[in-house]
Amino acid sequence: MKDLPFDTLDEAAGQLLIAGFDGAGESPPSSIRRALQAGHLGGVILFGRNVEHPAQVARLNEAIHRAGTDAPIRPFVSVDQEGGPVMRIRDGLTDIPPMRQVGGGRDQRAVADLSQVIATEIAALGFNLNFAPVLDVDSNPENPIIGERSFGSSPGWVGIAGGSYLLGHTTAGVIPCGKHFPGHGDTDVDSHDDLPVVTHDRERLDQVELTPFRQAIRADFPMLMTAHIRVDALDDEHPATFSPKVIQELLRDELGYEGVVVSDDLEMDAVADRYDIEEMVRRGLRAGVDLFLVCHTEDKWQRAREALVRAAEEDEEMERRLHESAARVTNLKQGFLKHLPNPWVLRDDWQQRLDTEEHRKTVQEACGD
Repeated sequence: MKDLPFDTLDEAAGQLLIAGFDGAGESPPSSIRRALQAGHLGGVILFGRNVEHPAQVARLNEAIHRAGTDAPIRPFVSVDQEGGPVMRIRDGLTDIPPMRQVGGGRDQRAVADLSQVIATEIAALGFNLNFAPVLDVDSNPENPIIGERSFGSSPGWVGIAGGSYLLGHTTAGVIPCGKHFPGHGDTDVDSHDDLPVVTHDRERLDQVELTPFRQAIRADFPMLMTAHIRVDALDDEHPATFSPKVIQELLRDELGYEGVVVSDDLEMDAVADRYDIEEMVRRGLRAGVDLFLVCHTEDKWQRAREALVRAAEEDEEMERRLHESAARVTNLKQGFLKHLPNPWVLRDDWQQRLDTEEHRKTVQEACGD
């Protein structure tokens, strides 16, 4: 802890949280602003409900960055901007097709170029973290949530495409996050609604679901997101997000991942119907999760931070885990965002970086048009 820029457990615990909020104004809610100023929140995530048009998003993000100026560590300003059906900001930005359409060409350069287009445009609006790409294998045509978001049905190609996507985002200065470990591709339930269960044996998991993540780890992906699914061959009791067998034993110890592990949204029904927020962050922290998404409710992210602090005060092992996760998050921010001004400010030419002729041409070429 002595090497970290935190004076209190509140500050360390805050680095483990990214919060969402309602409203599409040009400044975050006062509770978010105060938490960022105090260093009690690691970042924010924007959704379609926060978006009116690019200029409004840019000014909102600028206000978020300014709120974090005096915090020990600058905030993540994040979004899900995958392409296709998952595009939180559409109007005024280049239209990005689903990754299945891009991946169908099996062209690594095309994936990297398209990734750079996405990252360049969201960076112009002030985002520094994108929860993309999907590294799930498109192996079940009945899957209600992955499908065309995946690069394809070949595990090896999905991993290769993920590495190319990493290159494009890194070039543009935006942190990418691969998702959803240990693999959400062969499920027939949407984890927003209920808990999917994967019944494949370990041999099948090694051949299909885990292959892209192994490649992502070799490529040094800075962040991976957990899936709110139960994989019975790994842990037939707990969802992956809360499973030490999945996160610590498999992802960390066996596969050797050293980057930041982030949960999917803790307000999704797959987990929220089974645990309260306090139990979720305690279980997740013990399992090996470093960063928690609480995407909707202020009361829940406030309670989550309080629960993390209490857990660290009451249990030396949980205190060690909290400091370990805060260190991972801090190291990622310091290493990846050091080239950005603090606070981030809107550039005069920001509009010239959106939906350009060059970007539209890149998309056409990536899709083989």
